[in-house]
Amino acid sequence: MARDNDFMEVDSDSDISILDGGHNAPSKGKGKAKATDKHRADKGKGKPKDQAYTWEASYTRSWDTVQEDEAGSLQSAVDDWMTRGRRRRQQGPGAAIRRSIIRHLVLILDLSSSMLDRDMRPTRFALTLQYSREFILEWFDQNPLGQIGIVGMRAGIGERICEMSGNPQEVLKSISDRHKLLPTGDPSLQNAIEMARNSMSHLPTHSSRELLIIFGSLTTCDPGNIHDTLDACVKNKIRISVVALAAEMKICRDLCDKSGGQFGVAMNEGHYKDLLFELVPPPAQRASTRAAGAGAGATNPAADLMMMGFPTRLPDASPPSLCVCHAELKSEGFICPRCLSKVCSVPTDCDVCGLMIVSSPHLARSYHHLFPVKPFEPLREIPERPAAVCHACARPFSATVQQSTADGMSPVGRYQCPECQNDFCSDCDVFLHDVVHCCPGCGK
Repeated sequence: MARDNDFMEVDSDSDISILDGGHNAPSKGKGKAKATDKHRADKGKGKPKDQAYTWEASYTRSWDTVQEDEAGSLQSAVDDWMTRGRRRRQQGPGAAIRRSIIRHLVLILDLSSSMLDRDMRPTRFALTLQYSREFILEWFDQNPLGQIGIVGMRAGIGERICEMSGNPQEVLKSISDRHKLLPTGDPSLQNAIEMARNSMSHLPTHSSRELLIIFGSLTTCDPGNIHDTLDACVKNKIRISVVALAAEMKICRDLCDKSGGQFGVAMNEGHYKDLLFELVPPPAQRASTRAAGAGAGATNPAADLMMMGFPTRLPDASPPSLCVCHAELKSEGFICPRCLSKVCSVPTDCDVCGLMIVSSPHLARSYHHLFPVKPFEPLREIPERPAAVCHACARPFSATVQQSTADGMSPVGRYQCPECQNDFCSDCDVFLHDVVHCCPGCGK
């Protein structure tokens, strides 16, 4: 009985405590709920409500990048996009700068397992292949005398994907098959840079040597001291630029700083593309010291003459003959003016005599980087004797004046060339600077 009484007492005590908790449960639960809500509110104060993650901002909140004006038009968003392009162009150098129009670039792609991450949609690997194709097309369009080779970093070794070529179709074909480029293993910066450096050892001194590394990993598996490789690149005047997809690494920063290249970390898909396309124009040449006793201009780079040949194009109906580049029977092609050998495409170096074969349109298109078109000045008001139509497209100007415009935009829709003082519309301003690279009024 005593044990039963004791048991009952314990039971009753536990029941009483439960009942007490039951009576006080609403108040305690309510207070706990208030405390939890308060904690969540305090926790939410550090992050704005409209802030989104990178993968959410590109898809679920894409409407935030385009906003309508008071009248429900999207013209203001288009104007802002054009303004950013004009502001970027105005920040660039307007004067003539010594640049290399004959460029040799090796594109080094990271094909390690880190490229399968999905922080950039759909994956880093798929987005890199897409942007690489667009970059190659734009690069050859702006640099018709240049050549591109591709090297991959996969499983701790450097893998040659494409030899140095001046034909964009051959370069694009080498990265068209995704199954041959599936990412695996760890990357090796040193092996890839050494392979690219060895492929540039035979290039002439008047051409620029550049490496563009797209790096998505945070580690590198190198067989030796990578700083020795960096010193060799600096000695051979190879410029290294890195576009990182994960984070900044000190070795990547050192590669760019010591070789004179550019370094950037992609924050999202749009920024990734901007970093790539900033490397399309040829870089400015660095001043090199001449030999002692060269005179007052000893710090200026020497101007050497180089030999080029303009080939004869064969018609498509010509009889088939063997080309020296692929040893295949083809009807179309170009004849080298020195040794009369047949090559498939230009620009290229003749495999027989070594002469650089170019076409005159390619040579003419390469000069717009040396003499860029000066930025047009946006007019704030209509002049006293205004032109009725645009000097380029002959479309009449609008008579309406916008009340609020961003910096770099003209409220009257007129942009004036500083040389010939002719007025152009906004569409022609963008087209002349980005495509034509020449003012139709003054020819500069």
